[in-house]
Amino acid sequence: MIHLTFFNHITILKQQFTKYHGAGNDFIMVDGRKNVMPAQDPATIETMCDRHFGIGADGVIILRESENVDFKMDYFNSDGYPGTMCGNGGRCITVFAKQCGVISQQCTFEAADGLHRAEILPNGGVKLELGDVRNIQHIPEGYLLDTGSPHLVIFVDELESLDVFAEGRKMREDQRFAGGTNVNFVKTSKDGIEVRTYERGVEDETLSCGTGVTASAIASYLHTGNYGESIDVRARGGMLNVSFVPGSDANSFGEVFLTGPVTRVFDGSIDI
Repeated sequence: MIHLTFFNHITILKQQFTKYHGAGNDFIMVDGRKNVMPAQDPATIETMCDRHFGIGADGVIILRESENVDFKMDYFNSDGYPGTMCGNGGRCITVFAKQCGVISQQCTFEAADGLHRAEILPNGGVKLELGDVRNIQHIPEGYLLDTGSPHLVIFVDELESLDVFAEGRKMREDQRFAGGTNVNFVKTSKDGIEVRTYERGVEDETLSCGTGVTASAIASYLHTGNYGESIDVRARGGMLNVSFVPGSDANSFGEVFLTGPVTRVFDGSIDI
């Protein structure tokens, strides 16, 4: 519900929201079926996401009605502008849709890159199907691939001491990558992989990135030859799992699933 207050000819909206996070990747969720969210105002989105003067989040996600499937997901990065597909956001909006009474345990929803299926698991986690991955490029720095958002995957020997902000920003702005790219740094081990990600649109390291974790797992499968078709991934915000089925050639993968925890943090309202 939105409440309006008029003060010196200025309209103040009290916007209701719920905050969720998926492995530390946090989002402000708004039920856009009922609330008139000023989605096209980047300044408002950016203020809401500000960790000092707003709620604090990596992005804003608006649940909207869909004519064809259960709902539509509109995603905005913390810089205020529309983003591409967000894997952890897709998992979080699935639980939010259940909170809003839109779905039960399973759903199909629209996102920026097309349709996605998701399922809320008995342990409270969410399994999300991402799109097929094709046309993977191997460049000197690593691998370029699109998992709903563009990603560069770089393999490193030392991850903990790496300056992800500086190194990630440098590659994110490389002129070879039209429109910019997300940058993932990956360390492999016999038990799985560890990933740290610099996200475009957030313009900083995030505690996890769903499409980045997925890109990193697929790149690791190609790069090492040591992993099967289900890979455990440790992000700074928690554990995730990526599974997939290799296609008929080395550059295609289908049945790509991202699975991991989703946490409802709190409900609230903010004046905008």
